[in-house]
Amino acid sequence: MSFFFNATATTEIYTLSLHDALPISNTTHGVSLRLFPGRITALVGESGSGKSVTAMALPRLDPSVASVKGHAYLDDALVDDGPDSGPGGDGKDATGRGIDLLAADAPLQRIRGEYIGTVFQEPSTAFNPVFTLGVQVAESLKYHQKQLSAAERKAKVLEQLREVGLDDAERVWSSYPHELSGGQLQRVMIAMAIINRPKVLIADEPTTALDVTTQKAILALISSLAVDLDLAVLLITHDMGVVWQAAQDVYVMHNGVIVEQGSVAQVFRHPSDDYTRMLLDAVPRLRIDEHAADGEHAAGGERITESDAPGGGRRITQVNDVAVSYKAGSFAVKDISFDLVAGRTRALVGESGAGKTTIAKVISGQLAPTSGTVLIEGEDLAKAHGRRKREILKHMGYVFQDSGSALNPRKSVAWSIGEPMLVQGGLSETDRRKRVLELLDQVELPADVAGRFPHQLSGGQRQRVGIARALALNPSLLIADEPTSSLDVTVQRKVLDLLRRLQREHGFACLFITHDLGIVQEVSDVITVLRHGRVVESGETGRVLNHPKAEYTRTLLDASPKIDL
Repeated sequence: MSFFFNATATTEIYTLSLHDALPISNTTHGVSLRLFPGRITALVGESGSGKSVTAMALPRLDPSVASVKGHAYLDDALVDDGPDSGPGGDGKDATGRGIDLLAADAPLQRIRGEYIGTVFQEPSTAFNPVFTLGVQVAESLKYHQKQLSAAERKAKVLEQLREVGLDDAERVWSSYPHELSGGQLQRVMIAMAIINRPKVLIADEPTTALDVTTQKAILALISSLAVDLDLAVLLITHDMGVVWQAAQDVYVMHNGVIVEQGSVAQVFRHPSDDYTRMLLDAVPRLRIDEHAADGEHAAGGERITESDAPGGGRRITQVNDVAVSYKAGSFAVKDISFDLVAGRTRALVGESGAGKTTIAKVISGQLAPTSGTVLIEGEDLAKAHGRRKREILKHMGYVFQDSGSALNPRKSVAWSIGEPMLVQGGLSETDRRKRVLELLDQVELPADVAGRFPHQLSGGQRQRVGIARALALNPSLLIADEPTSSLDVTVQRKVLDLLRRLQREHGFACLFITHDLGIVQEVSDVITVLRHGRVVESGETGRVLNHPKAEYTRTLLDASPKIDL
């Protein structure tokens, strides 16, 4: 694998080239990339395509790669001389092409942080939970700017935190990771990645776990930093909407090979490779038609009775004035009312912390409401106990966001799918095995998957297993909590198609929790928009998206990535 920075003094344009990449695991083959300062270059592809392996080979941060063949040149013009510079021991290539980042004697300490900064996908797991964030950001300065005193390091960290949009820098300095939101943590990680002014920034799926408004803000921050600091940014993503929104150049990777490259506009508008076309076709497109007929829908907490809407059917669940409060007296959610109707899908939309998952936990009996009622098939869930509560919960299936952690790693797929039947009782072991095979067939998985364990499955396969388990008891209500947020667009498309088909066949009501309005437009009949635990708008999906009444709904629509070809 090799990167090559080429400096042209007259134009001051630097290029970064990655070519002839061949880890011994054969993860990638003959990869070539060019990055430019002040520009964002996206490397896009499905999980397992080799994009993260390619990027993380530079700072040697992928322990799964035993060795890498090739070269990664960083032009001398971009590197200040330091104690590791000079012939012998600095990784410089004999041809004078620059510092080879992949050479055996390459200065790893300078590469990690000084030459290359890295922003990881999941900030909550990237930070050490037992140290304050200020200490962790300042740690990088200890290695790369040893001349700074402790007071100078703190001052520099505070300045950097403010530069990435964290105005309350003193509070952030003394905070622990769990005390900040996902978006705030991602800003801290960006601050840590750029504090030593690297030449290259690798952003590995930096917005996957974020809601659309936070995602837009983080992408805008990365874009501005690329220009202001003359950073060459390598953006790793599977979200083509993010590529369109943030990048100028794109490389499409499939099975370890670059299959297409060029400017984002050229590749998106005139894709030459079938795989690129497949990725683009799989993207949920948010299409707003301002000329569509406006109909009745509610702003604020006003209730829309779904059974009165066109196509409305039997009410499966009624949520009546539900509130959940904390001990301190603040409300997680308040005055929440809506119906869930057989054969129809209600999307619950809002930013992180809006109360979406709290409502799902109340409906599913995991959390008792402070006030209000939840009726499942006409029965008050809060008043049911023991055997009767289990009987009511039989009507409900739950598909979780993270399919990896939702399945017991020590148990087979057959056990995971069969567990609800075992808990509820009534079926023999033979009947349970037969039912497991039926469910696997319904979610389009082969029968031999029953004997496998979660780590032997792909993310899409694990999510299908989660759906099969949720349907094990033939529920009349399915709660899907961000079921596709961690999946590639092609896998996401298949899972959404599967859920729609299963709903047509079984007629269950569905509560679909998401922050992706493109998905909402495709899967839902009605939508409820939440902000700070309260309903700000509710109604039929087309009417809410085409004619939003609440300013917050318009903000969500504006923040959603759109591909305008």
